[in-house]
Amino acid sequence: MSDELKSKTNRPRAIRRLVIWYRRNAAVTSLVDTAANSASAAGNVAGTVVSSAGSVVSSAGYMAGSVLQPLVFDPLRRLQGGDSGTEQTIRDHERVWIAVDGMGGDNAPGQILDGCLQALERLPLRIKFVGELELVLKASKEMGLEELINQAIFAGHLELVGSGPSVGMDEEATVVRRKRDASINVAMDLVKKGEAMAVYSAGNSGALMASAIFRLGRLSGIDRPAIGALFPTKDPAQPVLVLDVGANMDCKPSYLHQFALLGNIYSRDVLQVKKPRIGLLNIGEEACKGNDLSLSAYELMSAETRFNFAGNCEGRDVLSGAFDVVVCDGFTGNILLKFLESVGSVLLDVLRAELPRGRRGKVGSAFLRSNLKRIKKRLDHAEHGGALLLGVNGICVIGHGSSKALSVVSALRLAHSAASHGVMDDLAGLQEPSALSV
Repeated sequence: MSDELKSKTNRPRAIRRLVIWYRRNAAVTSLVDTAANSASAAGNVAGTVVSSAGSVVSSAGYMAGSVLQPLVFDPLRRLQGGDSGTEQTIRDHERVWIAVDGMGGDNAPGQILDGCLQALERLPLRIKFVGELELVLKASKEMGLEELINQAIFAGHLELVGSGPSVGMDEEATVVRRKRDASINVAMDLVKKGEAMAVYSAGNSGALMASAIFRLGRLSGIDRPAIGALFPTKDPAQPVLVLDVGANMDCKPSYLHQFALLGNIYSRDVLQVKKPRIGLLNIGEEACKGNDLSLSAYELMSAETRFNFAGNCEGRDVLSGAFDVVVCDGFTGNILLKFLESVGSVLLDVLRAELPRGRRGKVGSAFLRSNLKRIKKRLDHAEHGGALLLGVNGICVIGHGSSKALSVVSALRLAHSAASHGVMDDLAGLQEPSALSV
């Protein structure tokens, strides 16, 4: 028998073996699908926001997210579902000004600047980059970003704004009173003056909160601002907003009630949920369950007519999609956020361990490559670069302290989304019943 004939005879057998192998390893596909549904929360925003919560808080990071569909085109949902759409043309008149604290974060100013330049190409933004100009220019030279910076400045999309000594990650929050020309204060003043529609910082989260309260002030009727982080649910296009995730360690029942009011507006205006379902994080569904804080908060929220209170939310229900907003104290919320961040890395390790090794593993991985890429994207905290500080008189996004370029882009998506939906108009009318009527 000729070599050519042998080759033709063996080909069907090889294909049959491949099909048999794939069927035997169908469990891997099942594991992939389960992981995507049950653990996608890990990132959020994961990263979001997360570790820097050590200061007082911590996300973002897609959501946002990612936080995060078409450019006004809701960046929030685009980030959550991945960039599957085609690139869209950005018109200059669509761009909005965002103030960026260029000195905030462990990797500032280089990575923050790189992320801003990438965001200018992908989002309808103009950026006022605030920082110590000597350090900013030095970092741009080291990273080879000088030409891109000059192009962005010439196009009118980027403006470098000088500042004084910045606030360190290890400094007390109140230092913002002494360092009046620190980058975070200068960026916050740009929002106060109306020269920017939102501010982003990956720096000292306690200092950001203090600066926001001192410079922008609290909204009427809000005693304590809260940090709201977007967690993915089983539906990648509909995240759940969890607040507070780190700003207020000790809460009163009235604070939780106020968090629910803030979350209702944000979910309705930005996430486009017609009638958000508000849940109170608790150890059981029954109204009689929980500690004194939960019991008192339940009574307040169940009597509220300005939002749709759906009852207690158990831990297992946070990612189920049964709630659009989940309210809790900052101590509990921050633990939940960090736990979910760890779940993502563990599940990715499990997937790697379960995939067969050798030649069979390579063939199987080829079948699953697109699935694994999507899972990694949904679990990667860099895809969820920031969380919103709700309750102050301006749009503030807090980034992860270790944010790099991708996290910055994700956080700026979140800032753009909030700025594009007029959420501040409804938040400013918080004391007007008509503003929140359901």
